[in-house]
Amino acid sequence: MRIPGPEEIRALHEKHAPTTEAFTLVHTHCEIVWSIAERLLTAPHLAHVDADLVRAGCLLHDIGVYRLYAEDGRLDHANYVRHGLLGHEILEAEGYPEALRRFCSHHTGVGLTRQDIVNQGLPLPPGDYVAVTAEERLVMYADKFHTKSRPSVFLSPDEYAAHVGRFGADKVTAFQALRAEFGEPDLTGAVPGFGMGEDAAAATALQA
Repeated sequence: MRIPGPEEIRALHEKHAPTTEAFTLVHTHCEIVWSIAERLLTAPHLAHVDADLVRAGCLLHDIGVYRLYAEDGRLDHANYVRHGLLGHEILEAEGYPEALRRFCSHHTGVGLTRQDIVNQGLPLPPGDYVAVTAEERLVMYADKFHTKSRPSVFLSPDEYAAHVGRFGADKVTAFQALRAEFGEPDLTGAVPGFGMGEDAAAATALQA
């Protein structure tokens, strides 16, 4: 499988972003998620993980957000949970393989199941959108530590665990399994201009 590089993916973002502001918000977030995943990949026990595939997954995972912008520039928060499937559709239309499209449709939260969709009345076709491969799980996990809220902030593992606990104890268990598998990222100085320690409650609006 041919894995697209950063410049190709950046051009794809530029093609689909409705505004420069939207591009900056989404593409910067994707780059930050890759920087987090890259740090996690330095762990010796993750040597088997395909770093190039993880990089592509991180840089592509949120491209569907662009389809949620209205003509007036406002983001459709009510349907934000659909951004993964919308990204899957964008990549399918662009001719990218399923292995890349899944980074979009299978990264939301710590995985969405058919039962989640039915019980919560989510605007998604019933199905299991759960990360399966190590690369998919790592992209999903790294994504949990940075939000696209205003201002953008980092979340610590404990802050995200508290956030996801609102959706059930099983989601906390799933997150803790990811935490055990990949470890805790060192976010110290990860990206200039972004910091930890801000109000996590205000930071969850555009998580994942």
